[in-house]
Amino acid sequence: MLKSLKIDKTWTLFLDRDGVINKRIVDDYVLRVEQFEFLPGVVDAIVAFSKMFNRIVVVTNQQGIGKGMMTESDLHEIHSAMRKAIEAKGGKIDEVYFCPDLKEKKSLYRKPNIGMALKAKKQFADINFKKSIMVGDSLSDMQFGKRAGMITVFANPNPHVAKKYPEFVDYYFEGLSDFSEVLK
Repeated sequence: MLKSLKIDKTWTLFLDRDGVINKRIVDDYVLRVEQFEFLPGVVDAIVAFSKMFNRIVVVTNQQGIGKGMMTESDLHEIHSAMRKAIEAKGGKIDEVYFCPDLKEKKSLYRKPNIGMALKAKKQFADINFKKSIMVGDSLSDMQFGKRAGMITVFANPNPHVAKKYPEFVDYYFEGLSDFSEVLK
C-alpha cells in the first residue's frame, strides 16, 4: 500500500526526534550530546530516505529549554552532532525545527499545532503537505501530521496510539528502520 504512494524526489519526510531518531529518556530530556543515542538502524534508515525524499526535516518539541534545564545552544550542539553522524554515512537532514515553549503556553509551534510545518514550508517553498509523511511516536505527532494534511506513520514498539486513535494513524511500524525496509 505504501508503494502506491509513488514516493520520489517531490516528497518530504518529517521526523519527530525523541523516540523516533534517538532513544527517549523516560521522564527526562536529552540535555547533552553524550546522552543522545540513535535507535538501532535509524542512521541507515535516514541514509535510505535521503535517496528517496527531496527533503528530510526534523520537528521536535523541546520544552526542556522552556523549563531552564538546557539552553538553545545545548540543543544546537546535540542537533549538530546528530546531523554530522548521519552525513558521515551519506544521509542528510535538511533542517531541524524545534519548539522550546512549555506545553501550558499552547504555542502555535508546539506539536500538535502545525507552526513547525509552516516554518518548513516558508523556508522550503517546494514542500507540498499532500506529498509529505510525518513519522512520530506519539499522538501529538500524528495530530500534527493530520492537521497539516500529511500522511502519518506511527513508529513505536507499542501500538497503543495506532489502535486507540486509528483516525490519526495511516501506517504503523515498530520503528523507523522497519518503515524504511518497507519503502526500499
